[in-house]
Amino acid sequence: MSTAALTWRQFRFERKMFWRNPSAAFFNFTLPFLFLIMIASVFGADRKELNILIPGIAGMSVLGTTFTALTYTFVFNREQGILKRIRGTPMPPIAYFGGVIGSAVANAIVQVALIIVIGHVFYDVSWPHNYLELVLFVVLGVVAFGSLGIAFAHVIPNFDAAAAYVNAVFLPVIFISGVFYSTKSLPLVFKAIAVSLPLKHVIDGLHGAIVSGQGLGHNLTALAVVFGWAVVGLFLTVRYFRWD
Repeated sequence: MSTAALTWRQFRFERKMFWRNPSAAFFNFTLPFLFLIMIASVFGADRKELNILIPGIAGMSVLGTTFTALTYTFVFNREQGILKRIRGTPMPPIAYFGGVIGSAVANAIVQVALIIVIGHVFYDVSWPHNYLELVLFVVLGVVAFGSLGIAFAHVIPNFDAAAAYVNAVFLPVIFISGVFYSTKSLPLVFKAIAVSLPLKHVIDGLHGAIVSGQGLGHNLTALAVVFGWAVVGLFLTVRYFRWD
């Protein structure tokens, strides 16, 4: 069987495992929509707040479906010896990684699409003005957060500790990166931290694609920062990945 066929079979297996895990389905799909509906209901008449919230929730969804999900997946599979057993099979590593990461990418794409549809249908937020910019920032965000999630799994000692480690990163990052409000209102020290992290720049890119339609030329700095984090994440993943 070819590597492409094995990758496809692993992808289909990961999709089945995802939907058979209620907690994973909840945190990857339901939680962002709950945030969106609850907060949008509060600011339903405030166009400015909705224009911040929709790209913010979309960026948070990319983070959750890649960084959070892949960290949990690789810590669990390492602790259960699944990675070690996969390494002992004839399956090429690229087929395994392709299937797992492809499943995370599918979740990210579906979530961003649903958030855009909900934002337009229920809250009258415009359709994206620049689809190329939208796709580019989603793809780069997936690569950056996904690789950082796999790399981060290396430092977590066991699955019981995974939630504490992940939430120690996930929660502060979403609150200072402009998911729920503009980073312009943050104190200078938090603003400086947010600017150094990738999520704020993914959200800026999504805001440019969905709301302002300014084009890539206005978000080249954001693009460069997310690309830089993607390179760092890929380096850390390749350099420190272990199968057991």
